[in-house]
Amino acid sequence: MQSALDSGVAFTAGVDEDFLVTRLRAGDERAFEELVRTFGGRLLAVARRFVRNEADAQDIVQSAYLSAFKALDQFEGHCQLATWLHRIVVNTALMKLRSKRRKPEESIETLLPAFQEDGHHVEQFSDWTTPADELIERDETRATVRACIDRLPDNYRAVLLLRDIEERSTQDVAETLSMTPTAVKVRLHRARQALSTLLRKEYARPQAGA
Repeated sequence: MQSALDSGVAFTAGVDEDFLVTRLRAGDERAFEELVRTFGGRLLAVARRFVRNEADAQDIVQSAYLSAFKALDQFEGHCQLATWLHRIVVNTALMKLRSKRRKPEESIETLLPAFQEDGHHVEQFSDWTTPADELIERDETRATVRACIDRLPDNYRAVLLLRDIEERSTQDVAETLSMTPTAVKVRLHRARQALSTLLRKEYARPQAGA
């Protein structure tokens, strides 16, 4: 799922990352322009997954650039520059979300599947036989999956993105979001349920006579 949803790690073929980092450390303005040109679009896309406001996404990327410049001496090249920048943007976005926790958490109840007393779904869906990994490989589907994820409340979307898209461990997500591992598992399960319901409504045609 990570690759299909564009993990934010930019394609950097032809970019000499070591030389680029050296130039950045030397204060080369053209190196900064090259950095933004090469990674800017993907980093902004990553920020947009965590916040719905375009201005907030722009602020996150700008703050991430500043953090990256301050930490350039700590970049030892053990991973790709793109991966390093990606992590900084994600961490910056999470800090942004934590700063907004004063607001009441949004409920996810309206996005969860509804059931009748006999246990059957209230919504009548036809069989959704296309595997999710095939759906998200299609260009038109990828945008729909992103749009459905964007409809999740912030507190659930963050957990889903970190576990399923960023592929972080439950313990890591718990520490990052100041939650217990059990709370992460519960929130992830509910987020996946909500996402599945949203996708079913998008892709499954109602049964005849429903």
